[in-house]
Amino acid sequence: MTSDVQVTHNAEQNRYELHKGSELAAFAEYRPAGNAVMLSHTETRPEFEGQGFGSRLVQEMLDTLRAEERQVVPMCPFVASFIREHREYVDLVQPDQRGVFGL
Repeated sequence: MTSDVQVTHNAEQNRYELHKGSELAAFAEYRPAGNAVMLSHTETRPEFEGQGFGSRLVQEMLDTLRAEERQVVPMCPFVASFIREHREYVDLVQPDQRGVFGL
């Protein structure tokens, strides 16, 4: 992946964004819920699909949330699948929600 890719937190729109150069390539929407964050929707623009941008976005978002000591509720199927495949993030999921998402 090239170095012109950047993940940022757009707090005004409650989402994390991945930009390739000046273009928005993908975003992940969330809703705050106390100390947790409900990860509700992830989308990669069609022209950027298949390049690993969605996974990179989710990984950087989860790393940021871990650093902030937040828990997550992965309502988005893509995020839930990413966490199932990358077990090092299971501890971020609210304990009472892990069974719901097969974690």
